[in-house]
Amino acid sequence: MKRYVIAVAFILPVLAMSCTQPKEKEAAAPRKIKNIIFMVGDGMGTTQIYAGLTANKGSLNLERFKCIGFSRTNSADNYMTESAAGATAFSIGQKTYNGAIGVDTAGKPQPTIMEIAKQHGLSTGIVVTTDITDATPATFAAHQKVREMQAEIAADYVKSDVDVLIGAGQEHFDQRKDGRNLLTEFIQKGYQVKHTTADVAQVKQGKLVGLIKEARVAERGDQLARTTQAALQLLQQNKKGFFLVVEGSKIDDGGHANDLPYVTEEVIDFDKAIKAALDFADKDGETLVVVTADHETGGLTIAEGDLTTGKITGKFSTDDHTGVMVPVFAYGPGAEAFMGIYHNNTIFRKFMEALKF
Repeated sequence: MKRYVIAVAFILPVLAMSCTQPKEKEAAAPRKIKNIIFMVGDGMGTTQIYAGLTANKGSLNLERFKCIGFSRTNSADNYMTESAAGATAFSIGQKTYNGAIGVDTAGKPQPTIMEIAKQHGLSTGIVVTTDITDATPATFAAHQKVREMQAEIAADYVKSDVDVLIGAGQEHFDQRKDGRNLLTEFIQKGYQVKHTTADVAQVKQGKLVGLIKEARVAERGDQLARTTQAALQLLQQNKKGFFLVVEGSKIDDGGHANDLPYVTEEVIDFDKAIKAALDFADKDGETLVVVTADHETGGLTIAEGDLTTGKITGKFSTDDHTGVMVPVFAYGPGAEAFMGIYHNNTIFRKFMEALKF
């Protein structure tokens, strides 16, 4: 029995060491974590990832990660979660009911990781390719009992003091039934408001709201990677650090549509934003990058593929979400904390510990 205990005691530290980046292995002490980039591929399970890798002719930037775990996605009231409950688990550290935005099972608002980061002096940002008022991004800065309350979510953003907001859904801000023009209110609070990827990329300092027309990859191009880079350029100016959320929002849309090319083009697009995050982390040295999903969508099975040509075929078992675990990838200082199998709300605690909140 003793020899097995000794073996385990030796192997576990070795596994943790193999998970860290080369620079961290050489360091005399663990590196400080100043920044976190949290990236969510909406509806992105392991099969979607490998489908994207195949369509991209055999490679993704996700392969740069060495620390990998799995997240159990069920919500408080349903084996099958959805984006609101799934992302709220990340943001407040509690499982809640399907449809909840930043509230617990009693419908009571709870402080989000982004709000806590702001209280500690960090800058904050959200970058997505869907409406900024949609479920996943909303859970980090808004508090509403149901996800459909997009007008109220938009108003919550004005109160939130998030430094960078980039996504779609302008109509929720300036075409409102209550007559408020929230874009004017943002400008009065010192924000710059932009409406194209090119204009967003030109902003070099200050607070930013970028509301860009929602579109498929063929029309929007490398919007997600460029707007992620723009957000990093702005947020890194805070010497205390930042917390940035980036969502590959439309992988989920492809799954719901049972459209495999839609899924793969969105995974590849999201992977380009992941490259931007990893390249920043490599240069910065104090940035933790975490990539996961809120749930899997479509029950995708790969039937055939060719890593040379990128050809791939597959089948979907549903047009809705499934209950399978989803992978968690971590890179940079503290990445080893994300190994293992754990519930999705545990990610909140891991962020709190990483930033020493």
